[in-house]
Amino acid sequence: MKGIWKYNEYWSTADDMTQLTMGEGNTPLLRSDRISKKYNIPNLYFKLETSNPTGSYKDRYAASAISHLMLNKSKLCLATSSGNTGAALAAYCARANMPCYIVVVDGAPAGKLNQMRLYGAETLMVKGFGKDEEISKNTFDELKAFALSMNSQVQISAYAYSPEGMQGVESIAFEIAEELPEDNVKVFSPSGGGGLTLAVGRGFLKWKEKNKEYSLPALHCVQPEGNNTIAGPLKEKLRTATAISKSVTKVSGLQVPNIIDGNQTIELCNALHGDGHLVTDEEIFKIQGELARLEGIYCEPAGAVALAGAIRARSEGLIKGDQHIVCLITGHGFKDETSIDRMVEKGNPFFENIEKVKNYILHK
Repeated sequence: MKGIWKYNEYWSTADDMTQLTMGEGNTPLLRSDRISKKYNIPNLYFKLETSNPTGSYKDRYAASAISHLMLNKSKLCLATSSGNTGAALAAYCARANMPCYIVVVDGAPAGKLNQMRLYGAETLMVKGFGKDEEISKNTFDELKAFALSMNSQVQISAYAYSPEGMQGVESIAFEIAEELPEDNVKVFSPSGGGGLTLAVGRGFLKWKEKNKEYSLPALHCVQPEGNNTIAGPLKEKLRTATAISKSVTKVSGLQVPNIIDGNQTIELCNALHGDGHLVTDEEIFKIQGELARLEGIYCEPAGAVALAGAIRARSEGLIKGDQHIVCLITGHGFKDETSIDRMVEKGNPFFENIEKVKNYILHK
């Protein structure tokens, strides 16, 4: 079975449903070379979700979510997204011949919107959605009720709204467990509403149930300081997440001022002996550039958040030299091309002839 469905024994409904796939999953677990040396993290790995069909881990979600809609004979897909969820759902809806309507967050990157539209989805933007906590909550609630009236289910990549879709994301943990069964593993996951981190944690627990000898990793939650709903409370040993009035981070995809899956994420990170880590937007953009220049990994800013958190943890003495550190690289750089402008020099040197090109290179 291709894609995430090779793990269908872990999902109770999987045997009874159409298993839509585009070959998602089975992504590389790449060992770091240069960044590990620069920051003294000898056993550093990157889980490259950038290699999924539409360029992010959300393809795992979409495969499961649209399969469930097909099982329930839904006639359309209604979703919200800041970009990656919408692109994944749009692609899988195209494959399933299902109409797709996506309410996108205010200010979603043009590259992500164009990707959704290219697959045939209609994108509908709501002012303040994804930035303002009250507007976001009202939008979520209204869409949930509207989807039910249309014999469907609103697709939001969170257990609070689409637990069936989130089952697919749990396959990230299954793959890490298969490829890195060692003891003393720490997994760093970026969080907006908490769904990804929660899914990875639940995946590890499910794996442990069937593989008793497996040693559970510690699960760490990383957020930008401008969207501190989960990581800060987790670090401060609080039991619940904290909603914020406005998300001020510039990191697209992690602008989620609402709690959503935050409380369950804190509970599970505590159970798996993890912690919360906050990083600045500046740290994230810096690491995004270093991933490209030092490791050849082109990711969007959100894809660099986990590594920024791990580097911060190492600087604080929270990572030991013999520990295996896995950072989730969640989305490809083409998802947010505008973020690259701040890192890449504009224009090219212009030369009169090839001899001057050769001279330029020799004297670089």
